Amino acid sequence: MLVGEPGTAKSLLSELIAAAVSGDSTLTIQGGASTTEDQIAYSWNYSLLVSEGPTQRALVPAPLLRGMSEGRVVRFEEITRCPLEVQDSLLSPLSDRVLAIPELEGDSMVFAREGFNIIATANTRDRGVNEMSAALKRRFNFETVFPIADFKTELDLVEHEAANALARSGVPQAPSRDVLEVLVRVFRDLRVGDANGGRPQAVMSTAEAVSVAHAVGIKAWYLRGGNAEAGDIVDCMAGAAAKDSTEDLARLRRYLEQKAPKRKGPHWQSLYQARNLLPG
Repeated sequence: MLVGEPGTAKSLLSELIAAAVSGDSTLTIQGGASTTEDQIAYSWNYSLLVSEGPTQRALVPAPLLRGMSEGRVVRFEEITRCPLEVQDSLLSPLSDRVLAIPELEGDSMVFAREGFNIIATANTRDRGVNEMSAALKRRFNFETVFPIADFKTELDLVEHEAANALARSGVPQAPSRDVLEVLVRVFRDLRVGDANGGRPQAVMSTAEAVSVAHAVGIKAWYLRGGNAEAGDIVDCMAGAAAKDSTEDLARLRRYLEQKAPKRKGPHWQSLYQARNLLPG
């Protein structure tokens, strides 16, 4: 079980692990409020079910059944978004390594082959959506995925990914490194929060920083035909900060008014002056 803040690449990590172990990462279940046991284990071809009854030919295997019968790793994304009764359908496959198909006559038990396992993900902000049962928790080993701790490592990643995304969008010129330094620092500061305003409800992840850097590059190139400026960061961050709560815009404005003037460098002064671009 990989847990952590949204945007910490838990899905990517689970995909890489599944590909490394099984040579394939496509046996994936996307958790959600509407996820059913049919989407996890198996369902039926109803035309064949009516004409032949419950036979192997009418059976439509879902990722869990395929993973068990083929000995492969199954990915379960956002497991805590599923209803509790759906989550608990994993108890027997994880404990006894067996899945019962009671509709089939005779050979109705599927035993997991060697190599079968489940990698699940859950983000810590949604833990209260559908808290996992204690019984299911005991069947997982929990690993916490933290945001990138080192500033330079995060900056290098944002610079590399933003340049790739902009190149795919036909923009030959990415924001300069000093502008991206300001962007990454703002995201890291907001991620921690402060005693007065607290942390934003919006996700200040590295992935979101890449998205904002891409938007900054698009705006600078297509609207001005020039280099990105610090003011572009404020304009493009407004949409990211207002995703979950309009109060986050107030937090961002307060940050620009209180923190930006204390930072050294011309870009920080431009950032402070651009605070009026925020709506409201």
